Amino acid sequence: MQLDLILTNSRIITMDPTRPTAHSLGILNGRIVGLDDDLAGLAARDVIDLHGKVLIPGLNDAHCHTAWFGLTLGEVDLSPLTELDQVYALLHASAETRPVGDDDGGWLVASGFDHHRFGGRFPDRAALDRVAAGRPLFIRRTSGHGGIANTEALRRAGVLAPGFSDPVGGRVVRDESGEPTGLLQETAQALVLDLLRPYPRHTLVAAIDRATARYAREGITSFTDAGVGGGWIGHAPDELGAFQDARAAGKLHARAQLMPAIETLESASGAGLGLGMYSGFGDDVLSLGPAKIFLDGALSSETAAQTEPYATGSLNQGYLLDEPAALQRQMVDAHRAGWSIAAHAIGDAAIDLAIDTFAHLRAQGRVGLDGPARLPHRIEHAAVVRPDQLAALAALGVAVAPQASFFHPIGDAMARSLGPLRSAFTYRAKSFLEAGIRLAGSSDRPCADGTALRSIQAYVDRLTSSGAVFGSEHERLSAEEALRIHTVGSADATGFGREKGMLAAGMLADCAVLAESPLEVPTHQIADIEVVATLMGGRFTHDQL
Repeated sequence: MQLDLILTNSRIITMDPTRPTAHSLGILNGRIVGLDDDLAGLAARDVIDLHGKVLIPGLNDAHCHTAWFGLTLGEVDLSPLTELDQVYALLHASAETRPVGDDDGGWLVASGFDHHRFGGRFPDRAALDRVAAGRPLFIRRTSGHGGIANTEALRRAGVLAPGFSDPVGGRVVRDESGEPTGLLQETAQALVLDLLRPYPRHTLVAAIDRATARYAREGITSFTDAGVGGGWIGHAPDELGAFQDARAAGKLHARAQLMPAIETLESASGAGLGLGMYSGFGDDVLSLGPAKIFLDGALSSETAAQTEPYATGSLNQGYLLDEPAALQRQMVDAHRAGWSIAAHAIGDAAIDLAIDTFAHLRAQGRVGLDGPARLPHRIEHAAVVRPDQLAALAALGVAVAPQASFFHPIGDAMARSLGPLRSAFTYRAKSFLEAGIRLAGSSDRPCADGTALRSIQAYVDRLTSSGAVFGSEHERLSAEEALRIHTVGSADATGFGREKGMLAAGMLADCAVLAESPLEVPTHQIADIEVVATLMGGRFTHDQL
């Protein structure tokens, strides 16, 4: 038998407890056929000497926003800026130099604004009107849980019309005189976004191409897109079709699992999306994951639903995005139609609602963990998790997908919002593992830096931009644990634990070649390890060998 490829003379970190390390790996028809002695006497069409470089399983981002990230790569980028005058100058220059395209309707869209970099300040609406030169302007907040619009954008969205009222689950922020400031929270941003959507199919395909090419350069071979097709998180009703087009055109450079937004499900009738599909439909390249539902907001905007007020001096406890009964009914209806649920829950009050609902679903005994979808229910972010909630999550068998990527950019701000007691049980890691909770590695990109190696480092050091440890030092992981959750953990949480996450015979041949081992370099160097090559199914998606 002739193999397709043998990678030899490597330091292989398999993540397989029965064979933790190896030196050679053989691939045939997209899968691993064996390691080391298993390959004795076998030839291959190609044999590549890795000259001592490190081979790890392909990294898996279990919660990101791929089309959204790809779109931001073509928008005005505010992420390097720290002064509002810089924002105004860049937007003014962009308004003058960026041509009005056939698809944009004259809009100027910017991304990467994080008010924490600006001392908590937001752009002034009148100043945005001046720099936009008559064009409607919308600035995406990095968190994804809000945006800033100028007057023309608000006018087109109907916000300035007499009798306007805030949408369910969102707020138009107003000044002391009752005038909109331009800041739109949560679902209110959809008022503007719906003027930009649906994005044309070719625009989304180009965005997917850009985003997944970046993933490949970072050693990422799988991802889960956390909300497509509807709600404020989706980009077009046919967003799934854009991923299919990208795959057919060779522009999908990593394996994709898509979470349809709950709004795309015909929950009133109990029927599934479109033709009645449910979680798990598809194959190992493109499939449907859980249905995504937002229960609350974000810590960065203090809209995440808490059982106690934030520590910033007000009585604000955040808010759920609808009445609890309405949110629970959506989840129950989707569950009955065969869908696993991915509940966005950041505050502990939202996590209470998710736990109560998952316990109710388990009592129904119809679908879910053991049903046709065979995917675990999930809590996305699972940020503020009280000690008493750990046992409940473990007993339910749900997976959690928190993000260490937030520690450096907004960790100090989160600590101020939460206070020391609640910070200590926010964005846990070690406690999840100790409790036996299924833990996936993820970034929430583009809401944070999506580099998987940087996320691994953040789980180990938990350092904020000030150099403080976010939350509790007890929550730090070892480098091996952090790598495991970004490989084995993510595969398990997404229902592919038998297909990927380890380098072992029979598994998909998804792997990354690194210049150095993340288990051996000093912690502060993990994020900067060079990704020399990435293979998906034994084929190179990135190659600098």
